[in-house]
Amino acid sequence: KAGNGHAEGPAAAEEGGKGGGRMRGCRGFLRRNALVLLTVSGVVAGVAYLAFPGELLLRMLRMVILPLVVCSLVSGAASLDTRSLGRLGGIAIAYFLGTTLLASGLAVALGFIIRPGAGASALDPRLGMPGDMPTSKETVDSFLDLIRNLFPANLVAAAFRTYATEYKMLLRNTTSGNVTWEKIPVGTEIDGMNILGLVLFALVLGVALKKLGQEGEDLIRFFNSFNEATMVLVSWIMWYVPIGITFLVGSKIVEMEDVVLLVTSLGKYIFASILGHFIHGGIILPLIYFAATRQNPYRFLLGLITPFTTAFATCSSSATLPSMIKCIEENNGVDKRISRFILPIGATVNMDGAAIFQCMATVFIAQLNNVDLNAGQIFTILVTATASSVGAAGIPAGGVLTIAIILEAIGLPTNDLSLILAVDWIVDRTTTVVNVEGDALGAGILNYLNEKDKKEKEQELKEVNVEAVANNKSEEETSPLVTHKNQVSNTSGTADPESKESVL
Repeated sequence: KAGNGHAEGPAAAEEGGKGGGRMRGCRGFLRRNALVLLTVSGVVAGVAYLAFPGELLLRMLRMVILPLVVCSLVSGAASLDTRSLGRLGGIAIAYFLGTTLLASGLAVALGFIIRPGAGASALDPRLGMPGDMPTSKETVDSFLDLIRNLFPANLVAAAFRTYATEYKMLLRNTTSGNVTWEKIPVGTEIDGMNILGLVLFALVLGVALKKLGQEGEDLIRFFNSFNEATMVLVSWIMWYVPIGITFLVGSKIVEMEDVVLLVTSLGKYIFASILGHFIHGGIILPLIYFAATRQNPYRFLLGLITPFTTAFATCSSSATLPSMIKCIEENNGVDKRISRFILPIGATVNMDGAAIFQCMATVFIAQLNNVDLNAGQIFTILVTATASSVGAAGIPAGGVLTIAIILEAIGLPTNDLSLILAVDWIVDRTTTVVNVEGDALGAGILNYLNEKDKKEKEQELKEVNVEAVANNKSEEETSPLVTHKNQVSNTSGTADPESKESVL
């Protein structure tokens, strides 16, 4: 035993020395590579927690969307008389449809010039397999869903649910005895605010309250007060916007995967889309504003830097609405009745940037599949993109789902939509900026036309008053009684008392 004990002692000491050496080696490794390890840990933590302050900003902005849209539209529609409401509404619809159609035409033209899909058939196959692929929908069902959402069955549910058609596959026996699969449309409710239905209801309610006259004044004052209180909340949220935007953009940079591969493989498509947004937002829309108002459009846009930054960071026209209303009223002096009437409508139905994105993606997929688009297909793309951009679904991949409608309309496969979805987070930022810019310039044009019309009416009223005064003077001068009285006064100084008495 003693021999064993003497034999075990040195071995145990040697083993302890090895263990101590390992510990010292680990500590030395950690000390030498502390910076690298902390950086990697920071990246991992950043992916999980860096987006949290930005998420708070999104939640606060979405919180005020519902009261802002409903109250601003009700008070705006009630503050305008029926004739002005109809005139401004007609001009707004013409502006929205016209600019969206121009955007679609620009995207198709750039697609044929740049040819982003030419030679792109050798793209990495794993780009075509993302996790969340939208289900394609029939064109007729898409437009029927749009009309259904205009008339929500439940206003409370419309605040957080929207109607959408889905499909179930059922086995059917044919007359020849064969069994085939049949696609059956099924109506369902999906997550997402039904902005389109709420906008229509708020407009009609505002007009109805205006028609009530004195009886509707109390409810109009309620909505006005609610709207002003919401704008106070927005002014408080605006102080947090710079912090939230910083973390939103930073989290997206940290989450980037295979950016080099995406840009090199789909670079021409990304370039063509962003170029279309730049031309439409930087040249065409400002030219339209200048032609209508003869004022500097870039000075007008300079006062909207904060909403544009918010649009770039959030990729949501609705989330940008609170800051847009505040800045366009305070910095650009747009009448509250105009801004709170037109901007919520524009955030729902005016999608110039989305039209460019959808048309460019359609041309890209056609070129990817070596399909030459004919005149009829191009016309279908323009009309379908313009119409389907109205009330586009406010859900992830909602824009990609709209592209599926256009592809179905012209008979192209929808499998390649996964390529568009892979870079949607890049293109969607400039898309949203152009969307909200179109709304802002539309509000500026309507405000100018409204002020011009008001000045013309005031001038006409002054001219009528001057003419009325002139007519009164001329009547006094030519009146027989006044002439007779003047004759009496002229002759009274020379006539004798008897003749004067006889005249009286």
